[in-house]
Amino acid sequence: MRKKRLFIAALVAAILFLSAFAVALLPTRTRAIAPVAQGQAAALLEQGRYLAAAGDCTACHTAQGGAPFAGGLPIASPIGTIYSTNITPDPDTGIGRYSLDQFDRALRHGIRADGGTLYPAMPYPSYARIGDDDVRALYVYFMQGVKPVERHNQPTGIAWPLSLRWPLALWRRMFAPSPDALAGRPALADARLARGAYLVEGLGHCGSCHTPRALTMQEEALDASGKTYLSGGQVIDGWTAINLRGDVGSGLGGWSEQDIVDSLRTGRNPHAGTVGSPMGDVTVHSMQYLRADDLHAIAAYLKTLPAQDPAHPGFRADPSTAAALAQGQDATPGAALYLDNCAGCHRSDGAGDTRTFPSIAGNPTVLAPAPTSLLRLILDGSRMPATPAAPSDLGMPGFAWRLDDAQVAQLASFVRAGWGNRADPVSAAQVRKVRAQLERERAERAKPHDPTSTRD
Repeated sequence: MRKKRLFIAALVAAILFLSAFAVALLPTRTRAIAPVAQGQAAALLEQGRYLAAAGDCTACHTAQGGAPFAGGLPIASPIGTIYSTNITPDPDTGIGRYSLDQFDRALRHGIRADGGTLYPAMPYPSYARIGDDDVRALYVYFMQGVKPVERHNQPTGIAWPLSLRWPLALWRRMFAPSPDALAGRPALADARLARGAYLVEGLGHCGSCHTPRALTMQEEALDASGKTYLSGGQVIDGWTAINLRGDVGSGLGGWSEQDIVDSLRTGRNPHAGTVGSPMGDVTVHSMQYLRADDLHAIAAYLKTLPAQDPAHPGFRADPSTAAALAQGQDATPGAALYLDNCAGCHRSDGAGDTRTFPSIAGNPTVLAPAPTSLLRLILDGSRMPATPAAPSDLGMPGFAWRLDDAQVAQLASFVRAGWGNRADPVSAAQVRKVRAQLERERAERAKPHDPTSTRD
């Protein structure tokens, strides 16, 4: 009887596997979009240049020190390292031979020219919201406005069998929305909010980083209809994305529309002080180039998102920490470490200096449920993004060489509980994990690129 049950279970598993494999191999048919009209190329090229900046294509598809859009940037994922691809119009190693429809299938559907499925590190579930006109403009820009670069794509660091592509087709069919279905959604009545939603949900793909993912790695929500949309918590390249909803303290509830605009355009505002990597890259490569009306549309839309946890008290200032530090009271190891290493810039009141040194009191990064970003800042430091509107790229040094894991944990726990902050303490084990991750990243960056590598 037991052998019979095992046989039936194995048979059912085999049938399910073969069925899934067959579905994955079925070709995906997509609607062809109208070609670029004669005489429109020049206007579309400039429109595409702006849209590519809004979509932050440079940040992912340009390796450190590499040519623009030539790929090779390592992107950490739960299953291994993925390297961004060459999207210059080079005919042999880039996308120079792509037709408009092939470009559209890759951009909005996640399907390569050879029919394979792209890893969702390419945010095609968000890009599915891009309209046909903008797809045409992006195509013209990448084919005519980008310099072709011969650079072979680098194979992923994903081990077999996770490196198999066919399961990605199943993932795409289950979780990536159809552009045609999205096009039929009613737009927001307010034109400015509708534009903000288009940029945040679509081209800006903010949810790719700021929305939690399920066990099957899809975003828990792709728009504001989901309660967890843009609620943060996802770890991107070792940094924890913050909550962009209306929560006070851990989110943007205490920020004005102008605060959000300033943060996007310059990487700093009176509340959070500054943004670090990878959001700093978004400021440098993307947001600083957007028109004021688009930045305000984004900010206005974000301000419509209610708090994920409206019952949470949020940040409430408590002057007792500042008073004790100002009097030189360092009864705890964390307080002593703060006075020795941090107070010179962030001050004893934890307020820092407007637009120069971030406020620690009420800072979303400090208050985040996961302390990953805070620990990276303490261990590895950070630099401000430099833009014409805010050219100073002042930096915070890393203290990995100076503080051991226990000391970093004590310091982080102190700032997460001082000045009215209410966040969980940090353990030495958590610090050790982040330190090891930083060491792996340094080793990854030191690896030379093999120029003979091809698309895997």
